[in-house]
Amino acid sequence: MLHRDFYNAIWERFDYVRTDVEVKESTTFDLSMKISFTEDYPNDDFSMIFTVFDKDGQPYRCKGYKFNLKDAEGRWNSQLSDGCYTFNFPINKSLMITDPGVYRFQIENRMPITPLVGVKELTLFNNAND
Repeated sequence: MLHRDFYNAIWERFDYVRTDVEVKESTTFDLSMKISFTEDYPNDDFSMIFTVFDKDGQPYRCKGYKFNLKDAEGRWNSQLSDGCYTFNFPINKSLMITDPGVYRFQIENRMPITPLVGVKELTLFNNAND
């Protein structure tokens, strides 16, 4: 549905990750996100805001998320593979959109450090269709 590689594993604070989705009939989305971090990532967690804008550009749904990436001792909660720690997080299960139109899905980095280093790539999936 959406894939983004970050140049030099850096994600700027107001560099929103977006995709437009055409809804032709009443549809339910089961959204999840896969995100990969390098060893350079400086935090134990990751915070973001996921927003869906309706066909008129108005916020339709908006929710903040905070994901723990490391345990209390600072060890990653994922195995290192190909130089990255990869996580799969649920975003929005059973998101129903009933009115046809083009909707924008947006992911906003809400971490206090800018630029945020160590974010390699991000993929948004619709598990109902992918």
